[in-house]
This record gives sequence, C-alpha cells and structure tokens, in this order.
Amino acid sequence: MSVCYNKSTMKLFNSKTNHLEVFNPIEANKVSMYVCGPTVYGEAHIGNARPIIVFDTLRNTFEALGYSVDYLSNFTDVDDKIIQKAIQEKTDEKTITKRYIQAYTELRDALHTQKLDFIKVTDTMDEIIAFIDQLVKSDFAYNIDGDVYFRVSKVEDYGIISKQRIDDLIVGARVEEEVKKESPLDFALWKKTKDGIQWDSPWGKGRPGWHTECVVMIDKHFHHQIDIHGGGMDLKFPHHENELAQSKAGYHHDLANIWMHNGMLNIDGEKMSKSIGNILLAKDMVAKIGANAVRWMMLSAHYRSPLNVSESVLEQAQTEIIKIETVLKQVEIKTQLKGIQLISECETVYYAQFLEALSDDLNTPNALKIILDICKELNQVMRNPSWDNQILSGLYHSLRKMLAIGGMIIEPVTLSENQLNLYHAWDKAKLEKDFTKADALRKQLIEEQVLV
Repeated sequence: MSVCYNKSTMKLFNSKTNHLEVFNPIEANKVSMYVCGPTVYGEAHIGNARPIIVFDTLRNTFEALGYSVDYLSNFTDVDDKIIQKAIQEKTDEKTITKRYIQAYTELRDALHTQKLDFIKVTDTMDEIIAFIDQLVKSDFAYNIDGDVYFRVSKVEDYGIISKQRIDDLIVGARVEEEVKKESPLDFALWKKTKDGIQWDSPWGKGRPGWHTECVVMIDKHFHHQIDIHGGGMDLKFPHHENELAQSKAGYHHDLANIWMHNGMLNIDGEKMSKSIGNILLAKDMVAKIGANAVRWMMLSAHYRSPLNVSESVLEQAQTEIIKIETVLKQVEIKTQLKGIQLISECETVYYAQFLEALSDDLNTPNALKIILDICKELNQVMRNPSWDNQILSGLYHSLRKMLAIGGMIIEPVTLSENQLNLYHAWDKAKLEKDFTKADALRKQLIEEQVLV
C-alpha cells in the first residue's frame, strides 16, 4: 500500500538550545547542511567514520521525506600538523594533502556514502583574509605584531553551545606562553609564520587559524544562515563556539538554525589514543567486516550517545547483516525459480514506522529494529508455499528502501539460465522419483548457491 509522510514531524536535537525541535527549513522543501570535515594529514580512524555515516544517513532520511539537500563539507588543507608531516617526509604540503584527500574520498566511497560538495581552505584564502580584515575594522579582532586575534568579550552569549560561562572559561583557561592576547579566551584568526605555506595579508605573511575557515566557506557556498551545522561532540568547544561568535560578529546572524553533534567512540571501553595504541583505521575496519556491517554498527547506537567498539559489537553487526542478506537472497531466488515478478512500488506500514523512527532525532536503533522485524515477517511469508505476492512484494521493497536509507548496499541475486535449468531438472527428477539424479542436481545447486 502507499504511505504518506508528513515532513513537519522531523525533529532534531539542537545542541545550542538543548531541546528537541521540529525541523523548519529556511527554504521550503530544501535542507542546507554543513558538516566539519577532516584535517588531511593522515588516514581517517574509525571515530572519523561516525560523522560520515551519521550525516549521510540524515541526508538520506531527508531525501526519503521529499526534501532536496544541499550538503557541504570541507578539507582543512592548511595546518601545523600538515606542515610537520611535510617536513618529516621532506616534501611539500600539497603532496601530503592530495594523498589524504584521496584516501578520505576513497573511504567515503567504500562506506557507501552519497557524493557531496567539498571545499578546501586553500581555495578560500581570499575570502578568509577579507573576512578577518572586516572583523579587525569592526573592532571584533585585533592585530599584535602580525598575529590577529578575535575579541571574545565583544560577543554576547559566548559559551551557549558548550553551555559554559565566560567567567568559568577564563578561570579554567590554560596559562599560555603566548601572553600578548588581551584575554586567554581570544583565539587566533591569522598566524604570522615563517614555516610552511604562507599567504600575503594586511598583517604580513602567514596563514589562517582553524576556527575561521568554516564560517567563510558556509557564507561562500550558501550566502546565508544554514539549516544544520554538524560535527563530532569534541567540536562543541572551542571550534563551534568560535564559529558562532565570528558569524554573529561578521555576518550579524547565527551560523545555523540547528547544531548537531554526534557522540564519541571508544575501543573496548577506552578512548582512542596513540599513546595507548588503540587507534583503528576506518579502512581496516571496512576491510575486516565490510561496509554494511560498519554502518550497521555505527547506527546501532543513537548518534548522540557514545559508541563502544568491541569484538562482540563487531560480530553482532556482521550477524545481523548476514541475516538480512539471507532473507533477501531467499526472496530473490525463490521468486525467480517460480517465475514470479515482484510487484514494484509496494510499501508496508514497516516503512512508515522506519521513517517515523528516523524522523525522531534520527533514532537509528529503533529503525534497525524495524529492519529486523520486517526480515522476520519475510521469513514467515516465505515459509507459506502459496504466499500472497502483493504482501511479499511490499515487504521486500520496503526492506530494500530501508537499507538504502541506511546506506547498506546488498546486490540483488540474478539467476542465470543455466541455474534455472538446473533447478527445473532437479524438480523434474524429484517428481519422477529419480533420487540419484535428484541428489546429484541438488548438490550442484548448493554449489551454485541456489539452494542453501
């Protein structure tokens, strides 16, 4: 049956307000979304894969609800770590960033994500310098000997995203060797430097600070406040707090209507750390258990909750994916063997429930449960030799659509003419009670994976 969906039921948790809010797009039927991307000096670890999967699934959900989505992310290709990597390898920064941009792109493809627009810092330098100059001229920033800092004290509600008061932040601020700033909370917009790649600016040669790039990139691409700004929980402070402050100072508006942050990821109960030696590369995890299982594992916990990765969690994800693959394979093989065409454009109440779960602040644990529920019903239907094709088709197509939204790709099984002929020969041998021939044909069908 056909199911209708109400876009107004989409609710998302806004980190800025600490409330679940009904999603109301700035522009009707469209979503503008920006998610902070990687600093490209090394391979992405499994924690980096979580926002990739979370926000790709959110995009898929919006599109399933009938929205068009303009999704932008960035590559930070200017950074001290990139410079140090280039020095270590006795090469230039561009060689380093090109290598890891390619690796990140390949990882996204391996994780079944949709294509999206990316923008690089090095391609936005003129706009970044102009923006910083505007902040200096409006007294929101100040230049000290070629280093430019943002005046946090001039922005109201600083700390609203991280839920921290300025006074508390100042008390807790680390005592820096750099004491020329007016306040320990003031952050660098432009850094005077002699090492690595540099640009000319009104304050001398240097490069931008990290916190400014996304603000400028969002304005360059969208030209206005956006619907959703996302990233990991670790970006709340200081990165997103500083982005919001600059947007208010330079553009006189909030950067986004909704701020979304995914929870952090632990390995066997411990935070990933190079010192502990428990860093897991995302590409190695995909190679080990497959992209579908990686996505299932990531979506098995609510995106705002911490996720603990362990062998049992990985095994559970693999087990669930195998269950789903087996059900789909049975449906596809049995319908082909019987010469039955599955009815297209069929849906069930399961699909509506699935979208309802995802519309509730991307409640993927509930959504995955619905996928397993529909698999159980498909198994029950398949046990009935005289199944109703409309019911079977509805369940099958609903499952396929759910998996697509979750970014899990399972290629359909298409039997060859030879496999079909083998099956019919086996059927005939059984009817004729030629059990020797039937056993031989059955063995062949098992080898061909037509029969389990």
